[in-house]
Amino acid sequence: MRSVIAGLPGSKIREVANAGLGRPDVLAFWFGESDEVTPEPVRAAAAASLAAGETFYAHNLGLPELREAIAAYTASLHPAVGAGRIAVTSSGVSALMLAMQALAGAGDEVVAVVPVWPNLTAQPEILGARVVRVPLVPRAGAWRLDLEALLAAVTDRTRVLLVNAPNNPTGWTLTRPEQQALLDHCRRTGTWIVADEVYERLYYVPGAACAPSFLDLATPEDRVVAVHSFSKSFLMTGWRLGWMVAPAPLVEALGKLIEFNTSCAPVFVQRAGLAALAGAAASVPALVHRLRACRDTLLPALAALPGVETAVPDGGMYAFFRVAGQGDSLAFAKRLVAEHGLGLAPGAAFGPEAEGWLRWCFASRDPQRLLAGVQRLAGALPL
Repeated sequence: MRSVIAGLPGSKIREVANAGLGRPDVLAFWFGESDEVTPEPVRAAAAASLAAGETFYAHNLGLPELREAIAAYTASLHPAVGAGRIAVTSSGVSALMLAMQALAGAGDEVVAVVPVWPNLTAQPEILGARVVRVPLVPRAGAWRLDLEALLAAVTDRTRVLLVNAPNNPTGWTLTRPEQQALLDHCRRTGTWIVADEVYERLYYVPGAACAPSFLDLATPEDRVVAVHSFSKSFLMTGWRLGWMVAPAPLVEALGKLIEFNTSCAPVFVQRAGLAALAGAAASVPALVHRLRACRDTLLPALAALPGVETAVPDGGMYAFFRVAGQGDSLAFAKRLVAEHGLGLAPGAAFGPEAEGWLRWCFASRDPQRLLAGVQRLAGALPL
């Protein structure tokens, strides 16, 4: 076995969850998914596909009708993108790995904005690339980008700049001027931007249909790959369906890589994706409305607790906070499960920059469940 594989750390989120799975008394907010099931029309489309016998291979890059639908959906939010720039993948995380396989190899430099979902930085390391971590800076519970530090880190030696915004776990979101500065800089250095924008629709700024995207600024020829997923905005975490928008020549190469990874996404899952997109105009804003209510229920309640430092995020589905005196987030998260029946993700799962913090997924059908969790957290704090 390669040493880099043997040395991959286990998921600290799973470590906490494994201590509480099967306990009906635990209020679980550790995983990054809503507790709402996938909408019925989406499930029905998949069932109809299976009933029709659509159990065979599909095109590597996805069903043509799904690629067209994704292109139309993208054009409803950003400048027009042709279907030839769309690659359908078996999950957003697969899309991210495919992007890394296409762009970074042994000895290459990848710059990543952190803290971040650990899969993103592990993928280039698995391929033998060297990851340079540029941390966000927390101020009064809110995380901000040190733009000058990031620009200084990206040089003509940097093969890929990896940015996740809205960010998991912090909720930080790039501003349009920051995106423009990064795009201009990467054009000069010849650096590819891999933008994980799976949370772009989970954005709570009034009047905005989505968070700022590199797709709003990039030309079709720019070295920009935008990665998306059906998981979050369409309540389809278990379906494993995603897509990426990339320059057309790269998409052709991605088709080859998909053949060597998964061959194609299952047809019945792609039919479910088509149904999700068909209902997106109504379903996604309704979901954002519910999540905003969850956010606005949880965050003030957390901020009112003694010793808790947090801020209201503009995007994502997480409250990220720390408690005074609790520097070991994994130990604290385990204690919360064992003694108080509260399941949260430890900040250490997202890198050393987030040690001492906790992530709380607020995507809940019942906002009162969030308040019940706050009461359990309060019981764990010193009087």
